[in-house]
Amino acid sequence: MGDNRWTDELLDGLRQRGDPLADETVKNLFRQGQVETANALLKQLIRNDQLVPETLPGLLREYLVRTEALPSWADPERMRQGEALFGRYGPQAVVSLFCGALPASYAAAQGVQVLHLTARLATDPYRRIMETAQMLVDVLAPGGLAPGGNGVRSAQKVRLMHGAVRHLILESGQWNPAWGHPINQEDLAGTLSAFSYAVVVGMEKLGCTLSQREQDAYFHCWRVVGHVMGLEPAALPEDMADCAALAAVIQRRHFRACPEGQEHTRALIQMAEHVTPGDLFDGLAASLMRHILGDDVCEMLKVPPADWTRHLIGPLALWGRTSDELGDRSRAVAKLAEVFGRKLVEGMMWMNRGAGRPPFRIPATLRESWHVEGREPR
Repeated sequence: MGDNRWTDELLDGLRQRGDPLADETVKNLFRQGQVETANALLKQLIRNDQLVPETLPGLLREYLVRTEALPSWADPERMRQGEALFGRYGPQAVVSLFCGALPASYAAAQGVQVLHLTARLATDPYRRIMETAQMLVDVLAPGGLAPGGNGVRSAQKVRLMHGAVRHLILESGQWNPAWGHPINQEDLAGTLSAFSYAVVVGMEKLGCTLSQREQDAYFHCWRVVGHVMGLEPAALPEDMADCAALAAVIQRRHFRACPEGQEHTRALIQMAEHVTPGDLFDGLAASLMRHILGDDVCEMLKVPPADWTRHLIGPLALWGRTSDELGDRSRAVAKLAEVFGRKLVEGMMWMNRGAGRPPFRIPATLRESWHVEGREPR
């Protein structure tokens, strides 16, 4: 794929389109009086990690059936390879999400306006971040993308929530059309790039050595999720190189300093410090953001300057590369996770996401692989 595939003309068109299937489902729910308010729908979706068809209105059951099928090109073996990679490097993937992919998405000044207007971070700074991390685990845990797997259900839920948020924002009268359509196809493609390409880049900067085959398998998992979540074929990157080209164009088109992106980045850093024990890791999230994203993007986001913890990053990355060369990947994962990733994951497992919401869940197989301790999933 050449870089010129992602032209401004193509992306300008994608920026004006949402997701007709999810949007129509949400409109019909309100039209038929099956959901009294937007808040009632959102609460129902947030409080139930698994959308159980028997307990939902007929329109939602129909939506689940229409959106659960994987694409014909989904490759079970490549998805298993992506799961295996996550089994080895899950804590680094979580750190890469927190300190690379998520803050980079906040730098997109138009796309971040949706987060600002829904005010979910403002009312509960940690809830949305926890739900995002939970989706990462749901998709890449063993069997997550099998028929009826947690990853498929999570993607279906998020897709419908996007439809509800679009409805709520457009009805509010607070949306600026200059930002494009709320949660549009370009922003969805950018989010897919963040979960796949950006996470892999961050993992490599944390010292993980990933073969091209492993990178492609990891990306394939997220490409399948993109399909389930309603990305149009034109908005769906073909492979890792195509995704990298998309990420570069989105950065050129949208990365700007804005108060909303800075607010969400600040909440992200505060959560990382809140869930890790004591004050030993304070400052490490900001240092890692600067290590992964570079100073230019971090200045846009007003990430604090890297402190003494920056001196930990080089030795940790070196340990990861050296251990991989020796073939001892599990030791590399455990060692890196001991410093930050494992404690971050454990902290999220012990946190309560809020009244009526299940705790952060990690399957036993992954907890054992990552050497993390926490509450049993329910």
